[in-house]
Amino acid sequence: MRVIIAAIGRERDPAARALFDRYVERLPWKLSLSEGEAKKAKSGAARMAEEAALLLKAVPAGATIIALDERGRDLDSATFAKRIGTWIDASTTDLAFIIGGADGLAPELRERAALTLCFGKLTWPHLLVRIMLAEQLYRASTILAGHPYHRA
Repeated sequence: MRVIIAAIGRERDPAARALFDRYVERLPWKLSLSEGEAKKAKSGAARMAEEAALLLKAVPAGATIIALDERGRDLDSATFAKRIGTWIDASTTDLAFIIGGADGLAPELRERAALTLCFGKLTWPHLLVRIMLAEQLYRASTILAGHPYHRA
């Protein structure tokens, strides 16, 4: 299985990128990160539409899309791992996680998602969400493998 993270914004902090990479290197799945920035649109709706086009460009045809959005479901780690395990058992080849910019995701993008997740009710910087997602993917892989990292 391949995991794609399509995100708006570019990580320029080497320490943050190193932490992200630390979890990615541990994953049993190949993970690629696609970063994009809306350059033309100034208004919220137009920017969200431009960002949606950039995000979808990074998603392979037939991929299962998981949107990270404040309106999403707040799953615990074990349930998240179980969901990933279900996709693995169904021979899903590509899981694409999409992370929007400051204005969020365009509604049509959220509607295309097989699952919409949130990381709690707090607002998180979208660049930090990448690190949190990488850690949760690693945690899910350890849960599925029966490794003690999760300890629950």
